[in-house]
Amino acid sequence: MSRRNWKTWRPASLQEAVEGCVKFAQENDRSSVERIGDLVGESKWTIYKWIESGSIPAKKIAGFELACGRCYITEYLATSARKLVIDMPTGRLPLGSDIHALQESCTAAIGALLRFAEGKADAADTADHLTAAMTRLAHERAQVERHAQPELPLS
Repeated sequence: MSRRNWKTWRPASLQEAVEGCVKFAQENDRSSVERIGDLVGESKWTIYKWIESGSIPAKKIAGFELACGRCYITEYLATSARKLVIDMPTGRLPLGSDIHALQESCTAAIGALLRFAEGKADAADTADHLTAAMTRLAHERAQVERHAQPELPLS
């Protein structure tokens, strides 16, 4: 079974976003549902209920995402409201790998758009590729704007 590419994966529903947060924590931090529950201040059964039903109290979202290490719920809520979400820029210079990932994302988006125009791809998949490319471009644009006053690397 191949591992999911968490940098480009986007949830299609709130339930998928909650489940994605937990799976990310399990794959990358080796966190169990019980450990996530302890960090959030809930029982593991409550976390399982959130995964099953796809509902989570709004006041628990930030803590849950912090415990899991990803913000898929916040990203899903913003994108479902037709908003573009980017990571907060720090003003650092881009690495070669950043530029390569940006190029890869743009190429995938153009390819998806061409397949959609030919009737070989569905609209949801095409929109996901375009959103991923726009997000990466917007983030790099914000990094360039903040370059004159970068943040201190405290972590």
